[in-house]
Order: sequence, then structure tokens, then C-alpha cells
Amino acid sequence: MAAFVGAVKLFISLVLWLNTLSSIQGARDFYEFRYPFIKRASSFSSSSSFSSSSNDEVTYDYIIVGGGTAGCPLAATLSQNFSVLLLERGGVPFSNANVSFLRNFHIALADTSPTSASQPFVSTDGVINARARVLGGGTCINAGFYTRANSDFIRRVGWDARLVNESYPWVEKQIVHQPKLAPWQDAFKDSLLDVGVSPYNGFTYDHIYGTKVGGTIFDRFGRRHTAAELLASANPKMLTVLVYATVQKVLFDKSAGKRPKAMGVMFKDENGNQHQAFLTNNRRSEVILSCGAIGTPQLLMLSGIGPKAELQRLNISMVLHNEFVGKGMADNPMNSVFVPMTRSVEQSLIQTVGITKMGVYIEASSGFGQSQDSIHCHHGLLSAEIGQLSTVPPKQRTRQAIEEFIKRKRDLPREAFKGGFILEKIAMPLSTGHLNLINTNIDNNPSVTFNYFGHPRDLRRCVNGIRMAAKVIQSDRFTNFTKCDKPTVERLLNMSVKANINFIPKHTNDTKSLEQFCKDTVITIWHYHGGCHVGKVVDPNHKVLGTRRLRIVDGSTFSESPGTNPQGTVLMMGR
Repeated sequence: MAAFVGAVKLFISLVLWLNTLSSIQGARDFYEFRYPFIKRASSFSSSSSFSSSSNDEVTYDYIIVGGGTAGCPLAATLSQNFSVLLLERGGVPFSNANVSFLRNFHIALADTSPTSASQPFVSTDGVINARARVLGGGTCINAGFYTRANSDFIRRVGWDARLVNESYPWVEKQIVHQPKLAPWQDAFKDSLLDVGVSPYNGFTYDHIYGTKVGGTIFDRFGRRHTAAELLASANPKMLTVLVYATVQKVLFDKSAGKRPKAMGVMFKDENGNQHQAFLTNNRRSEVILSCGAIGTPQLLMLSGIGPKAELQRLNISMVLHNEFVGKGMADNPMNSVFVPMTRSVEQSLIQTVGITKMGVYIEASSGFGQSQDSIHCHHGLLSAEIGQLSTVPPKQRTRQAIEEFIKRKRDLPREAFKGGFILEKIAMPLSTGHLNLINTNIDNNPSVTFNYFGHPRDLRRCVNGIRMAAKVIQSDRFTNFTKCDKPTVERLLNMSVKANINFIPKHTNDTKSLEQFCKDTVITIWHYHGGCHVGKVVDPNHKVLGTRRLRIVDGSTFSESPGTNPQGTVLMMGR
């Protein structure tokens, strides 16, 4: 009997070992079994399925461009009753360890290779940023925090509250979890309450003033659950998902005297071959753009809808003049303060948040530096040594600047990486900028300006937020946890200024002037929005003004970022 039990244990161990060795292959087999409708773009044939009644050409009731945070739940929902083609320029997230595991969060953002799930860009403000390039979109590369929008936002945008309250739970039941609170987050929670960010609202998805613990798309094993998993709720007979399908433009019928009517899209596959996909001849059929706040205004302009002068400058055939495409771009400015520790701390992303009444959110993260590689190659969003500086405009890319940049990062004290960060973020920035095309290549990032702190009220709120962050760090609760002496504000700011966080020139008074500190150390947490606002580019039902059969469903239509984190609301919006 003992020999039998021993043999069983050996067999189980062998299976687990083999399973570990083949985790990537296993993930591939799993998604091909669970999502048989996901195919590479090169497999596309105009006569593969969903044939129209008039000829053999494949047509679709809906063509969705962008399989991201909004596009995946949207495709799953529409496929219950309609034929849907979902086109995503990136690959699948299921076999990508940098996407799947919390411990690799910062490595995914630092990966600048052409096939990375994260495509870096630098705004003209000098702030390093990223946009998703993978099925599941931003849910594959973000910090995972999940919260609902505040009720005022739902009312302002005019959405049906009943549908909203039905759609959030649909998402939450499938991919959202209650976090196991990390020690850093627990100490942060107590410190927020000590400095007056109250009451304590416990674990909740709701947006409520005070301190709360929100949801997360990371499960208790540290595995990420993305919007791509919502496709499991789709009708597999009515949905086709093509990955590595880069849509280059929307195709229009521009018959004289009529509003331009979307007919389909042109896209290229992973081999660079061109394809066209068309809508059915049904007045309710639509092309829906869900490419995000960067991709959607870019694609609209490349398709001939945008400011006339912008299109003429690049010899783009104009379909419709709209001066507001790409205007009103905004990003929630964030500043971080390093908190040093003498011992390593468990890695945690955002779990606890302080929602203040002064228009500032206070959040925290910890344990980014787990190894020598993390310290020297993958500091947050930046990896100077592996070429991310190549995204900086050439005039700013001097050898001296690059060498100084790398040196500053290497000179950071090791204790900074053993600790974590207190983050303060402006809730609804009044500063706005714009997006412009650099060229007609859809693979290239457009030029984006967010104009951080262009409005003086945003700067005043940042100063108040930094003061509150410093109070949190200096609270007895926090210093008892960090086991460090109570740091001065100047020491904290000095350590933060030395970090490689953006390409904005630093000033000698950064630690003396909180206003200057805010301007010089501003970073992003990827909550940018705008470029296709309601009333200017789309109507209240998100149909593109002046066109037929073209709609936008993503954060480019937002004039503010909902709640403390937009992903929950964008997921709900797609549903």
C-alpha cells in the first residue's frame, strides 16, 4: 500500500513538473479550446463564414475595431444576437507571462519590443506613457485596481442607471476579485484614517468619500484576469476574433448628397498582407471603434474624418471635416513620493485608496524592486538600458542626457527599491491638450500633448495632495511599519526628484517649491481620455456626427476619467 501511495505521489509530482515546463503551451491549448473563434489575421478569408444572401462575400452585422477593455465585452454582448468581427492589432494575453502575473507588472511596461503587449510613447510634455497592444487592452498592462464610477458621472453622461447597475455585476462575476490586503496597503489604510481621510468604507466597488479597499483583477495567486476572458461569454457561432489584425482605415460610401456611410474596414495581417471586411447591407449594421483615447482619434483621422488642415497636410482624402477630432485630450496627472525601508516589502499594486473632498486621490504601491534586474533595468515604466530612450524626440536625445539619465537611476539608494510609493492623483483635471498625426502609418504613435498643470487649479490640488501624502508617510502608523525614522518632507522629495520618472528638466528648487516639484515630477497612471467628445465628435448615443453606421465606444468620448480608476466603467460601458 505504501509503495502504491508513493507511486501516486511521484506520478502527481511528475505531472505538476511537466505542467510547469509546458505552461505556455498549455495556455495556448487552453485558449484554443475555450476560444475557438480567436484566429490569426492571416487566416481571414472573405468566404469563410457569415455569407450574405446576395453573394459569397462574408459580411458582418458589426465590425469592432479594437479588442480591448471596451471591445471584448462589447463583442461578447453583440454576438448573442448578431454576427460580429472583432479586430485586434496585438496578440493573445493567455500565454504571456509578463501579462499574466502580478510579479511581472513592471517588466511588461518596460518591454519595448515590437510584439510587446505594451506600446510605449512619450507625450510632448515629456511624460513616459504606454498604450496596450494585446487582446484585452489596458486590462493586460494596468495595476489591476477595480472600482465603479461615482453616481454623479453616470448622471452627467446620461446613461441608463438600471442598465449600468446590471452591467457592472456581469463583469465582476467573471474577472474581479477581493484582494488579500498586503501589509503595505494595510499600514497605508490606517495612515489615511489617521490623517483624516475618513470614514473607513471597507471593501467596496462603490466610489465613496473616505478610505476604502477596492476590487482587483488579480486573483489570490497573483494571476491577472483580463477583458479577453469575457469573450468566454460570447456566442462562438456568431463571433470571429482576429489577432494581429491592424485596421488602417474605415471604408466609406461617399455617394453625392448623402452623409458618408461606413461600409467596412481595411486591415493588414501579421505578414503585412491587406484585407477588407464589410458590413451586411442592413441599416443597423455598424463599424464600432474601440481603439482607446489614442487609437480612436488617430484612426478617425487616417480614415478621413478630422480637422481639414490636418488631413490636407498629410494628403489624406477628406471624408468629413470635424475640427474637434483629437482635441480636448486629458490625463490625470500623478506624482509619487518614495518611501524608503531598510527591509524588503511584499509587492503590491493599488488596493487601498483615499478619496478626498479636495479633488485628489491618494493611493500606494510597494515592492517594485525584487532583484538586481528590477533595480537597473526595469524601474517602473522606464528602461533606459534597453532602448526606451529611443522614443524621445531626437533633439532631446543627446548622449550626455542619456548617460546622465542612466547614472541617476543607478545612483538611487537601494532602500528606495525596498520600500514603495505613495501616489497622489488629480481627480478631474481642467488642463487639456490635443492629439495630432505625425504620419499616416497606423503603427506609429501620434503626437500627444496633455498640457499637465496648464490650469492653475490643477497645480493647487497637486500641492495639497503632496502635503497629504507626506502626512501619511510621517504618521506614526506608517513609521511603525517602515521601521524608519520619521523622514522630513525635503528628504522624501529629494529622493523622488532623483528618480528617472520623466524627461522633464529638473530645477534646483524642486524640494523647496511644491509647485515646482509637481511640474517636474509629474507621471501618468494611464487614465488619459478625450479626443472624441460627446456633442463634438459623437452624439449622446456615441454615433459619429455627420456619418452613418459608425460609432465609438471607449474612453475617447469621456470628458473626465470615471471614479478612481476607469477600467471598471469602460468594461461596463462595453457590456
